[in-house]
Amino acid sequence: MSIIATIMNSATGRPIQKVTFNRMPKPWASFNLASGELVVAERVDVGKPAPGKFAAPVDIWVKLKPAD
Repeated sequence: MSIIATIMNSATGRPIQKVTFNRMPKPWASFNLASGELVVAERVDVGKPAPGKFAAPVDIWVKLKPAD
């Protein structure tokens, strides 16, 4: 079963994109965004599933590098 996670910007608190993982990512996992930027997870939050649902929401908080 795959995990669908929302990638969140830790500076602004806004979602960046959704990513599908084969297994639960570790808090130190690194991956590439759709823009090609390599980011490292700072925090992984797992919420409670909605009533009657099985899938729990997963948020992965990352810090983006400032644009030069």
